[in-house]
Amino acid sequence: MTDLTEPWPILPPATNGSFRADDAAGQTIAATVEVEKISADEIALYDRQIRLWGVTAQEKIRTANILLVSIKALANEIAKNLVLAGIGSITLADHEVVTEDDLGAQFFISDADVGKNRAAAAAPNVQKLNPRVKVKVLATDIRNEQDAAFYSAYDIIIATDMDFLSTSALNAGARIARKPFYAGASHGMYGYIFADLIEHNFVIEREKSNRATQVGPESTTRRVMGVQMKRESGKVVELVSKQELYSPMMLVKDSPLPVEIASNARRLKKVHPLLTCVRALWEYQRNGHGMYPMNTEHLEVFTTIAKLKHQELLLPVESLKAEFLRSFLQNLGSELAPVTAFLGGQLAQDVINVLGQREQPIQNLMLFDGEDSVGPVYTLHPIFPGTPVPIIPSVPVNAPIMVV
Repeated sequence: MTDLTEPWPILPPATNGSFRADDAAGQTIAATVEVEKISADEIALYDRQIRLWGVTAQEKIRTANILLVSIKALANEIAKNLVLAGIGSITLADHEVVTEDDLGAQFFISDADVGKNRAAAAAPNVQKLNPRVKVKVLATDIRNEQDAAFYSAYDIIIATDMDFLSTSALNAGARIARKPFYAGASHGMYGYIFADLIEHNFVIEREKSNRATQVGPESTTRRVMGVQMKRESGKVVELVSKQELYSPMMLVKDSPLPVEIASNARRLKKVHPLLTCVRALWEYQRNGHGMYPMNTEHLEVFTTIAKLKHQELLLPVESLKAEFLRSFLQNLGSELAPVTAFLGGQLAQDVINVLGQREQPIQNLMLFDGEDSVGPVYTLHPIFPGTPVPIIPSVPVNAPIMVV
């Protein structure tokens, strides 16, 4: 049954030989054209989500080509959600083999897969979720891939559970190719999602209020680009076009908190200590100490870094408690299914929103504390109050990637 309350997608201005889409008739014709690109079977299969985010968004999803790097528990959840949503294709990239440690929270593999390539082992069960999706395997090590054309082949690049330098190298490659990039990691009861969408345009649909929406900056990273109106069920609805600017992970590692937090002592006290611990882990890995602290000496190094990163954020000393620091360190290297399920669902949903250019995406670091079931989001950029986010200029697509 068709949902007559579904919002029509925003369409580009008419060109020669096309219908105008700024009235009801034009919208109906334009939407019909989009429907004709999707088979009747697909419409039936994806009916619920088509009614949720529209035919145009589903068309973008069904043609999307996703690169998912490092196929562990978090990547399992991301792959599951994206494949069930009906993306066009997904490439599972992993050069490592399945170990017994992988069997705890990774549901695409079994005991029989131990010793096999992790991506190749997971691929058959990923494919079973949705035969319409092309599932590809890349069993080579791409952490230092320097061919920009490699990244250009994908619409979105996602790296999971990798060390900071490897993740940053992939982020750099995605930026040169002007492709959205996500990173995520799970550390037992804790985890994070990072987004670098470079420059992302999207549309927010909402009922018109008494206060007119102003075109122009909303924050240091976001601006309203334009506003359109439509009538729906007797109400006036706003279609607000916005643009968000992003920063790469290498810069976010040392970036300050937004001025509205940094200048407010009460809000500084409420900043979650997980932010300090995640950035301390990035710094620890960036300095070549290894993936995780494994001995007393390394634990002391990490603790020192954490204290410095806490001061860097201007956070009160008492908000980084020894108990939390100990809990974070004890959770490193473990995978818990409920946590990876939450993070994987959140990241996949954000990818779908970005593909459909609907809703506000993550800006730009989301944390998750499974102990307290909280997921704060922090906007971190290397900027000063009152100045815009610096945009790193793109370079020719054939330019080599500088691996830090």
